[in-house]
Amino acid sequence: QVQLEESGGGLVQAGGSLRLSCAASGRTFNSYTMGWFRQAPGKEREFVAAIRWTEGSTNYADSVKGRFTISRDNAKKTVSLQMNSLKPEDTAVYYCAAGNTPITPRGGLYQYWGQGTQVTVSS
Repeated sequence: QVQLEESGGGLVQAGGSLRLSCAASGRTFNSYTMGWFRQAPGKEREFVAAIRWTEGSTNYADSVKGRFTISRDNAKKTVSLQMNSLKPEDTAVYYCAAGNTPITPRGGLYQYWGQGTQVTVSS
């Protein structure tokens, strides 16, 4: 049974930083893409960043480029999202996802999802 468990969310002031982590278990993710998505109240879920588990190639939404960094630790089976220079518009529930797919921002191609962690950025 695949499980993705996010942690690291919280409340931070604008300009601050947070680091989200996603612990993955239940299968081998060597051929998988790991992604972070977010959903703000009243808005649709949107892509944030993705990383290929094996190759380490990455992709970012334009809105977070230069501020967020996605990484993975193969030994610990964790994927992290370092978020710097946070803005109030980054406030959302952040979800970790895993998909047997080439790197993609399309949420529908990810088969497994975590429960989400709340990130709130105050102005």
